[in-house]
Amino acid sequence: MKVVALASDHVGLPLKEALKAHLEARGLAWRDFGTDSAERCDYPRFAYAAVQAVIEGACGCAVLCCGTGAGMAIAANKIPGIRCVVCSEGYTAALSRAHNDANMLALGARVVGPGLAAQIVDRFLDTPYEGGRHQRRLDLIREIELTGLLDGGEGG
Repeated sequence: MKVVALASDHVGLPLKEALKAHLEARGLAWRDFGTDSAERCDYPRFAYAAVQAVIEGACGCAVLCCGTGAGMAIAANKIPGIRCVVCSEGYTAALSRAHNDANMLALGARVVGPGLAAQIVDRFLDTPYEGGRHQRRLDLIREIELTGLLDGGEGG
């Protein structure tokens, strides 16, 4: 069973706490990478801690929570190998897994409530990567991550 990394800033903290209970009800293990306070904080620090757990293999995926999900996703996606998607509904969460092999999900606490967030997380966690025709695109993304170029050219 995969361990889910969780992280939030001060705005996302209540949503993260609700998702902990949801994951426990599903029998899933999780690790909390902060914050644990309602005091204003810098979300990139907590996103980075969760990213490291995913990259190192200590956690199979991550769920990040902030006001909109955008800040956490931007920070997470700076690290090669991370494919973090912001979702506010389950369809995108499922397709991001099936087609893009997303390994991190970002949610906006000011955008989705705990019930919808739980549904989105379920779709994300329960959808496997399809591989096949989608792998070629992931390989191209990896090439960009490693070289800053595409197809050995200048972005072509």
